[in-house]
Amino acid sequence: MLTSVEICAGAGGQALGLEKAGFQHQALIEIEPEYCATLMHNRPCWNVIRQDVREFSGNGYSGVDLLAGGVPCPPFSKAGKQLGASDERDLFPEIIRLAREIIPRAILIENVRGILDSVFDGYRDHIKNELADAGYYGEWYLSNASHFGVPQLRPRVTFVAMHKYVEVDYIHPQEKREAPTVGEAIYDLMRENDWEQVDGWKAQANRIAPTIVGGSKKHGGPDLGPTRARKAWAELGVDGSGIAVEAPQKRFKGMPKLTNRMVARLQGFDDDWEFVGSKTSVYRQIGNAFPPPVAHSIGAAIKECLSAEAVYEMRGVG
Repeated sequence: MLTSVEICAGAGGQALGLEKAGFQHQALIEIEPEYCATLMHNRPCWNVIRQDVREFSGNGYSGVDLLAGGVPCPPFSKAGKQLGASDERDLFPEIIRLAREIIPRAILIENVRGILDSVFDGYRDHIKNELADAGYYGEWYLSNASHFGVPQLRPRVTFVAMHKYVEVDYIHPQEKREAPTVGEAIYDLMRENDWEQVDGWKAQANRIAPTIVGGSKKHGGPDLGPTRARKAWAELGVDGSGIAVEAPQKRFKGMPKLTNRMVARLQGFDDDWEFVGSKTSVYRQIGNAFPPPVAHSIGAAIKECLSAEAVYEMRGVG
């Protein structure tokens, strides 16, 4: 079993995917109390640490296999001001610090598509150079969640780096899995209250979803995004102005809203993963998550690289 430390763990999307890929979490660092409650509720055995990552020391976790983190997106999101390194929420420096303290064999960082914009070219190079100075060499990868079987667009960027002593090259997942449509993915949840028009709705919801957005404490409530996003949802027969408590009743007319459980399934969470908190908090936990199937595939590729390296060393090669 390979080991990992994850910062900014959120509600467990990346952690769940990495667990399925074969990583045993030595520590999960998260500052938000509701997110920590969700992690501990689902995995009492995990070492969940509620702490600002700026105050977390990696010295007690020297030599774990993987340092992972989905650092905050607002500094690079097009929905924000894209302040990058000037944003107080930029935690890339903490990843670099922890890489020097822990000296993991591999690093996985996840962020939004916006970090690939040209305005951040210099900052991306800075991150690569700082990690190279710490002994890590890697690349930025753009992945679409729908290529991993997740029924939404959701482009995400990952930076994967290996320590210079790892002799085996990392190969980013290339295989594409077909994603179900929104109608196929949540049909059973939408018909839980015997909604009479559910079959017609399923026929309309015949594409994958637009990117689900979680918003933040300062901006965004429990809805499916701004006007353009709501229009895209409406084309699928979904009212994106809010989140429902339950599925439509039998004689419901019009466009239904999604429940948090429906949104969680569209994010790739298993139905048995339970979220703790208010409706708004739960929606944000789900909407801001790294889809577990994407984390699983990337984690499996990292594991394959590190496992091959172990065999490489056992044979006395190099």
